[in-house]
Amino acid sequence: MDITHRTVLVVGGTSGIGLGLARRFAAAGSTVVVGGRDTGKVDDLETVRIDVTDAASVIRARDEVLEAHPGLDTVVTMSGVLLQEDLRDPAHFAAAETTVAVNLLGTIRVVDAFTPHLIGRGGGHVVTVSSGIAFLPFPLMPSYGASKAGVHAYTESLRAQLAGTGVDVSELVPPAVATAGQEKVNPAALPLDAYLDEVVDLLSQDPTPDEVVVQAAQRLRWAERDGTYADLLAARSRALGALPGR
Repeated sequence: MDITHRTVLVVGGTSGIGLGLARRFAAAGSTVVVGGRDTGKVDDLETVRIDVTDAASVIRARDEVLEAHPGLDTVVTMSGVLLQEDLRDPAHFAAAETTVAVNLLGTIRVVDAFTPHLIGRGGGHVVTVSSGIAFLPFPLMPSYGASKAGVHAYTESLRAQLAGTGVDVSELVPPAVATAGQEKVNPAALPLDAYLDEVVDLLSQDPTPDEVVVQAAQRLRWAERDGTYADLLAARSRALGALPGR
């Protein structure tokens, strides 16, 4: 993907990886719009308010963006929440419902909103965001892993269904990245700039990889293939000791 002359919408781009990636596109010469619920946090890029759990909000944002940027050719959808859950307590369901609504259904809503436009223009690029946790669960955040595994599976099907339309589909598979307080709870979290350096290098390849998996995410993505899955899952399960009564 040539990131120098694109017109890009980054949904979930008002903080963290999304904002960092949006700024990388802009610095390379692309026109960038970032979308999110709290656009007041961004003053250096064009913004659009969007709540991916609200179908009407997604459609309003789509119409606003396409009116201003009819040449839109790249949609990155990465809105997400990361919530802990105690599966011994049925009250966890509220967190599960929120997680699926934002991470999985939100991704589908955004993709659905822009797919007809991208097909109609004869080409473009959709970028979804799953997680290393989609491939190696972190039991403290069960619905997060399930939702991101769903994003991965959905992305695979989307790519197959859009084959021949000129619309390419890529999936970012981040490891833990030092944003949103991750650096405080996970000393191994990858610094944001280091992550973005690798992501931009991979996205810029021709052809663009179907999966953008930086080095730090490789052990998660390929744990089952490499025979390390059981040991890594056991190690990650130790975090359950942080739950009340454990």
